[in-house]
Amino acid sequence: MSRYLGPKVRLSRRLGVAIADLPKHNKSEFVAPGMHGFRAKRLSEYGIRLREKQRMKAHYSVLEKPFRRYMAAAKKAKGNTAVTLQQLLECRLDNVVRRLGVVRSIWAARQMVAHGQIRVNGKKVDVPSFQVTPGMVITFREKVHKLLRENMEGLAGHQLPSWLEFNPAQMEAKVLVLPNPEQIPFQINANLIIEFYR
Repeated sequence: MSRYLGPKVRLSRRLGVAIADLPKHNKSEFVAPGMHGFRAKRLSEYGIRLREKQRMKAHYSVLEKPFRRYMAAAKKAKGNTAVTLQQLLECRLDNVVRRLGVVRSIWAARQMVAHGQIRVNGKKVDVPSFQVTPGMVITFREKVHKLLRENMEGLAGHQLPSWLEFNPAQMEAKVLVLPNPEQIPFQINANLIIEFYR
């Protein structure tokens, strides 16, 4: 199995960016992993583009093969390839659940979807990579409402993106529009990733 199962904070430190919206990941300056932190060499042009790709893959918890499929789909679509790539990744069901602020991380969101706790337009969906589109309504099974409310209390101050609508009383969310890069709370240069795959 090729999925990264090691310490997640170590991965944040290695990539130099917070890959999860958790306090232990959100540090102003990351020290490279290791006892004293290695002295990083200056990255080549290739290395800069590779690092940017690794950051995006880690943030969305996507492996290389699916990531290449997203790249291929973004290239085929009309419009800006970089924007389309970000929209495809942002509209994954596990990421939408994360953006609602009802779970603490992308890994918890992925587990919740895989365990069949999510309903999209009233139908059970247990595929984390399911693509949501504007107008879709996302609900949660009754038995996880208590857990989600506890998570929401722990994540007080979470900013709901403007492309989503969420009713905490009913535990019901709706996708309003496709997100713009400015609405994504993870700063990344998608153009470098496009250049990497050329």
